[in-house]
Formats: sequence, structure tokens, C-alpha cells
Amino acid sequence: MTEQATTRRRTRKIEVRPHLTPQERAALGRRARSTVPRSSHAVYDPGPSRPDPVALLESQSAARVPELVPIRYGRMAVSPFTFYRGAALVMASDLSGTPLSGLVVQLCGDAHLSNFGAFGSPERRLLFDLNDFDETLPGPWEWDVKRLAASIEIAGRDNGLATKERRTVVQACVASYRRAMRDFAGRRHLDVWYARADLAQLQAQLGSRLRPRGRRRLSQEMAKARTRDNVQAMAKLTAEADGGPRIIADPPLIVPVTDLFPGEAERSRLESQIYGLLDGYRRSLQHDRRALVEQYRPVDLARKVVGVGSVGTRCWIVLMLGRDEQDPLFLQVKEAVPAVLEGFLGAGGFDNAGHRVVTGQRLMQAASDIFLGWQRIDGPDGKTRDYYVRQLRDWKLSVEIGEMLPAGLRTYGELCGWTLARAHARTGDRIAIAAYLGSGDAFDRAVATFSQAYADQNDRDHGRFVDAIKDGRITAQSDL
Repeated sequence: MTEQATTRRRTRKIEVRPHLTPQERAALGRRARSTVPRSSHAVYDPGPSRPDPVALLESQSAARVPELVPIRYGRMAVSPFTFYRGAALVMASDLSGTPLSGLVVQLCGDAHLSNFGAFGSPERRLLFDLNDFDETLPGPWEWDVKRLAASIEIAGRDNGLATKERRTVVQACVASYRRAMRDFAGRRHLDVWYARADLAQLQAQLGSRLRPRGRRRLSQEMAKARTRDNVQAMAKLTAEADGGPRIIADPPLIVPVTDLFPGEAERSRLESQIYGLLDGYRRSLQHDRRALVEQYRPVDLARKVVGVGSVGTRCWIVLMLGRDEQDPLFLQVKEAVPAVLEGFLGAGGFDNAGHRVVTGQRLMQAASDIFLGWQRIDGPDGKTRDYYVRQLRDWKLSVEIGEMLPAGLRTYGELCGWTLARAHARTGDRIAIAAYLGSGDAFDRAVATFSQAYADQNDRDHGRFVDAIKDGRITAQSDL
């Protein structure tokens, strides 16, 4: 039996039994320790049959927009950290052979440092949370923790941190996850569900841990985040043309539909399909939110390149107008493809990838975009594809990982660890996981050791990837 098949078998036989007593659930976690010791998570031993990482990435590119794939490769080639961001499939393959405690949660599936950030809640509070769910799927909680921890080790190397500094930061992140899970294990269900990282509260809590310059910068960034809304997007992304606002071209990153399909027949067909998608997607919304979005009409459409790992998937931005041009709404219509974890864990019970993404996001986030929904349509090429829809901007704030000093990276890593624990506590057996982790630092130290070994692997993979570009095996487009 292959390692992948073994992982699927071990994961699928797990049953979540929330109506056991807390004592029985804790016993499950303690029993798992005897089967899979916490120290075993330190091991990373891929063996000689490890798949070629470049071939795995090429396999993903086959279904993507061909002219955009070189942009993805160019972004991944910049550094080991940017390579790691785009190599979720590579790590999923590697994690499929690692030890499992047998406890399942809703995974983010790509929980690296840059997939956390701030955004506006429906109540107009600035929250910190996970913000990317393209790979979400039920699976082993350890996979998200290791993905996050390894990203800290890799980012620390990119930032020039010493070995001891990196290990301290990684262990602090994992310890934050462990302590938070133990805290959530003692809370009532509703208390866990309502827990959130409100940035205003965090600002007060972090004040004593930040230097004056850091406190000023955090305040400035929070103020700036509140300006990143639909009105600001309107001012930045559009100009008056043909009697109304139109999305400005910035090829190849933003290409309006009029430039993408100069022929009127093709353009009209695409517009009809995307606007039809928006009509159908409303059925995936709550009734009150459906009533809101129905008050907007589509005005313009463009293809937009986003992220690193997502580059090459089909992504559209749609300019919508409400009562007038001062009432804009930008929606992002993003292609949802099978999660990289599905080859190792199965499809998770969803036959629509957009539905999978939306469900995972709603489960894991403390509060989600009110316009978040999904739909399936036939594309211009006649192929059926799944999409999910969300706002393009809603008070979004992201942190520049490359500028972080050791203290800042530690603080940020601890915040990410707490946030990931809260997401897992909402969807898995938090009492059993907390009992498995225990009160000591055995798991923290093990994952720090794993992260160091995996960062070494990532360095080698990045080197092979850069060599593949130099040798002409794959084509990369830089500086985009």
C-alpha cells in the first residue's frame, strides 16, 4: 500500500463523536499519544521515491490559463519563501507520509504566514484571521500546524535570522497554538464559536511588546486598512470611458474583457456567462444578503492575476453599481479547483469546489464576507468550472513578512498560532487535541525540528525549480 493510500485510510476511519463526555474525549487524545508519540512529529524522511517537485507543479499548470503560468513561476522563483507559498501541493505530498494522531479538523490546507491577515467583519470591526481557503478540506490538524511552522522557519531564513532565533520563534508559534487549544478545551461551545482576534483589542494587548515605532506603524496600518474598501477600489481601478466608469487595463495583471476579447460576439458571450454566474450565485447567499446584492447591477468585467499559488487559475473582477457611481461594489469571481489535499484525503464530500471553499471558510473564520458564495458555469471554451465569489476589498490588511525582525516575527507567529487553534477548535475535537498536546513543550520542540528539516528540503526544491527555469524546462516571467 502506498503512503498516500495509507494516509487516506488512517484519516477516513476517524469519527468525530462530540457527545462523548469531556473526560472520554480527553482520554482519546491521551491514547493517541501512546500510538503516535508527540516526539514522532520531528521526523521528516521523504525517502528515495519522493515525487519530483517541479513535475508536481507542472501537473497543476496543465489546467491553468497558459499565458499566466509563467507569471506564477516567476513569482515562485523570487525566494525560497515565495516558492513555498506556491508549493502547497508539494508539501501535501510530503505530509502524506508523516505521523497522524488520528484527530480531524477542517483544514485551511495552506496555512502559511502570508495567508493570515486582517479584514472587516459584517459588524465593521477589524478582525485578524485566516484569509485563504482554496485548499480547505477536512483532515489531520497536524498538517496545518506544520505548514504554518515551516513557513516561519523559511521566512526567518529569508529575513536573515540566526538558527537559534528561528527555532525560538517557531517554538513560540507552536506553543501559542498548544496553549490556545488547551484554553479552548475548557470553554463552552458558544464561547469558542464567538472567540475572535479583534485588532483594536490586540493593539492594546500588544502595546507593551512593541517598540514605539512598531506601535505607530500598527496604528497607521489599521487606519489605512479602513480605507481599503469599494470606494477606494473604484478610484484606483477605474476611469471614465464610454459614458461611465470602466476598469483600467494593467496587462497582464488586469485585462478588461474588451481587451481580452476584442470581438463583440466573444466578449458578449463571456459577459453573459459571468453575469449569469452572479445571478445564479445569489442562491448560495442568505436571503438578506441576496436582497442586498440584487440591488447592484454589473457594469464592467476584467481578468485579474492574484497571489502566488493561485496564478493561472481564472479570476475575474466585476464592477457593480448600486444607486449611482458613488455606490460601487467590486466582486471577485475566482475559479475553485480541487484542493491539493484531495489526492491524499479524498474530496471531503463536496462535488462543487466552490461550495467546498465557501463552507471551509465559513467554518474556520470568526466572521466571513457577507457576499461569499459559489456557483458552477460553462466557460467560453465549453468546459464546466466551479467558482466562488467574494468582495475584492473589504478593509484588508496584510503584513510584510520580509520586514520583520525576530521580536516582530515571534509576535506575529504567536498570533497566527492562536488564530489557527481557534479555527481548529471550532471544527474538531478540541478536548482530544488539547489532551494529545499536553501541557509540556514536547510537541513544540518536535515541530520546530521538523520545520528545520523541511526548510532544508524547501531550499533544495527551490534550487531545482530555479535550475528548471535556467535549463528551459519551464518558462518564468519575472517582476510581475
